[in-house]
Amino acid sequence: MSGRVLLGSSARGPVAEPVPRALIPPAAVPALLVAVPIAITIVDALGAGSARTFALLACPLVADLLTNTVLLTLATSLLGMVIGTAAAMLVERTDLPFRRVFSTLAAAPFAVPAFIASYAWVSLSPKFEGFGGALLATTFSYFPLVYLPVAAALRGLDPALEDSARSLGHSARGAFLRVVLPQLRPAMLGGALLVGLNALVEFGAFALMRFRTFTTEIYAAYQAGFSGAEAAALAVVLLLLCLACLAAEQAMRRRVRYSRLGRGARRPARPYVLGLWRWPAFTMLTLLFAGATGVPIGMILFWLTHHSAAAITPDEVSAGAVIGATLTTVFLGLAGAALTLVLALPLGILSTRRPGSRLATVLERGAWLAQGVPGIVIALALISATVRTLPWLYESTPLLLIAYAILFMPYALVGIRAALLQAERGLEEAGRSLGLNWFGVLVRITLPLAAPGLGAAAALVFIAVTTELTATLLLAPIGTTTLAIRIWDDTSTVAFAAAAPYAAILVALSLTASLVLARRFDLATVRLDLGG
Repeated sequence: MSGRVLLGSSARGPVAEPVPRALIPPAAVPALLVAVPIAITIVDALGAGSARTFALLACPLVADLLTNTVLLTLATSLLGMVIGTAAAMLVERTDLPFRRVFSTLAAAPFAVPAFIASYAWVSLSPKFEGFGGALLATTFSYFPLVYLPVAAALRGLDPALEDSARSLGHSARGAFLRVVLPQLRPAMLGGALLVGLNALVEFGAFALMRFRTFTTEIYAAYQAGFSGAEAAALAVVLLLLCLACLAAEQAMRRRVRYSRLGRGARRPARPYVLGLWRWPAFTMLTLLFAGATGVPIGMILFWLTHHSAAAITPDEVSAGAVIGATLTTVFLGLAGAALTLVLALPLGILSTRRPGSRLATVLERGAWLAQGVPGIVIALALISATVRTLPWLYESTPLLLIAYAILFMPYALVGIRAALLQAERGLEEAGRSLGLNWFGVLVRITLPLAAPGLGAAAALVFIAVTTELTATLLLAPIGTTTLAIRIWDDTSTVAFAAAAPYAAILVALSLTASLVLARRFDLATVRLDLGG
């Protein structure tokens, strides 16, 4: 056993084939990739000296940014929790008309990045600029992060508990407040924390709404050419806020129970009768999904057909430019998904085949920290590192793909873990009994069995890469144009009609993939960050 890591074996099967320690270095790569930007950001912030760093953080601007960021994050989290929970209750537990339609639409807002939602609302009226518009765009974009886990929790509740409460004399309202709501609280609060985390790292939506937060100010400082210490100091504050939110979300997830001890009742829960509120509730849900997806899609269609109405519109949007941006976006999406899966696969194998290993747990949690590191922080850290030590890598496609891999590593790990856990262990043991080593079992048995799940993970990363804005803006090679970059450039100059073709293609790509994934997989278990 010296020099090897043993994979766990089933209780009734032979001892699993040992895996060489050579698997450990590639499994550690994701955690190291996440740690590097964090370390670089801290070093850059302290590079000018602790006294100057603290002076930078004590200036009035930081206080204003902190107020704006925290206030918007709290408001978005609260609104997202209320709206997402209410929508899930109406769809899952009432006699609401067209419940299946609303259930299908629940994943649709994920296909509309927050910066495209902002583009739609700002192009509808400049009055939406500022705090109100930013709150509107982020709430519409991220409330499904509450809706999906709450809906999943409602489907998993045992209706016998409510029946028992009713038999003890509680009304339907009392049974809901005393039995159902306490069991939904972990999913509600966990989803709200995820909404807050996404609001913290959002950039494009706030920039288009002319609302200043840490992300917009960090980008402005970089564009203005200020010293790296100033941008890094702001980045450290944002990083601390994100990591605190991530830690709270992790603690909340540990309290969530996704299963019960017994099988419970197999019958569905008895729906609540809305009575006179049936059609008002239907109207409110219709308005919710219309605001989340209808307005963005409607405004894109409007600008596609009303070029003359745009405030500033180029004489012509060439088909070649649209096709070129689309091909570049698809290429980066495919390449980013492939690289992310390749880097995440060794860690996924180690964590699923050594579920009790402390090393696997530490490495996996390190990789999951990527969800708490804003894209703008990762991008600026990679710029700082390459300019100093690897200038040939600066503003190159490989560097951009590395940033994508860091940002979306958790997405890949979710899909890989699910796929590998579903692979039949008995077939692996049979392969080993026939003389295959661990690598032969992996290539000839495990990966083919897990292929559908790995494809789903790749699709999820593809969606995230194609809709990513911040890292793409900062790291893309000169001359590289993606759909997101074109939308940003045109919208920033109020050329709403010019941005429409690019926005339409991007939403179509994302919407198609999101609806397919929503039909085949339970997105309530996937922690999404599709914001710009």
